[in-house]
Amino acid sequence: MRILGLDIGSKHIGMALSDGARIAAHPLDTLIRSTLSTDIESIANVVIDNKVYIVVVGMPYDLSGKIGKNARHIQSFINTMAASLSVPIDTWDERFSTKAAEQILLEAGLSRKQRKSMSDQQSAIYILQGWLDAHREREDSE
Repeated sequence: MRILGLDIGSKHIGMALSDGARIAAHPLDTLIRSTLSTDIESIANVVIDNKVYIVVVGMPYDLSGKIGKNARHIQSFINTMAASLSVPIDTWDERFSTKAAEQILLEAGLSRKQRKSMSDQQSAIYILQGWLDAHREREDSE
């Protein structure tokens, strides 16, 4: 059973998938945003094709930790998506995921064009890996 991580942006949706042991997040794909129904249908197909049992969505809280305009848009997307998916959806604080993803890609020596094409997936990896690590630590302490 795998976990799907999503970084939902206005133009793209970065996707990452956990390994079967739920230890590491790996890049999956980047969806180019279309209509809401098409985006959700594409995600639903990924869930089915990869036997995903939970979806983790990056939540763009304000720097203060409050829910702002962007987070409200993502919550609306999640609410609509929840009606179409047969798996639970969880959120993860993504405030610094884009910056962290850009730094990783920069350190990898990728060109600006390469970084731009991979940044959404890398952000999804960062979101999912954070969620995996936090849940593994919680399970280990129980």
